[in-house]
Amino acid sequence: MEAVVDIPHKIRVLIADDHRLFGQALEAILATDDRLEVAGHAADGGEAVQLALQLDPDVILMDIAMPIMDGFQATKQIRKQHPHACVLMLTGSNARTDVDRARGAGAAGYVTKDRIAAELIDAILEVVAR
Repeated sequence: MEAVVDIPHKIRVLIADDHRLFGQALEAILATDDRLEVAGHAADGGEAVQLALQLDPDVILMDIAMPIMDGFQATKQIRKQHPHACVLMLTGSNARTDVDRARGAGAAGYVTKDRIAAELIDAILEVVAR
C-alpha cells in the first residue's frame, strides 16, 4: 500500500552509489512517481558530501560501501554540516551492525537493495513527512 503524503513541491533526491547501473535503476524507480525528481548523482562518499551541501536535496539515497569515503562517514559529515538532511542508507546487507551504524551516523532510514523496488518510494515519502 502506497503512503499518502501531501507534498507541496517535488521531492529532490540525491543518489549516492558507486555502481552507475544501479544508480540508473534507482533513477528509473524514482521516475515512476511524479512527486520525486533526481537532483544529482554522486559516485563516491566525498562527492556525496559535496553535492549534498551544494544541491541541498530533500533526501539523499546513500550506499554504504563506496570508495573515497563510505556511506557512514559521508552521512556523518553531511549531518554535521546540514543537521536536517534526510539520508536513507541503501545496502545489500541486512546485518544488525550496519543498521546500528547507519542510525549512529544519523541516517533517517535504511533500505536493503533486495527490497528497493517494493519499498524505496514509500521510504522516501515517510522520511520527508517526519
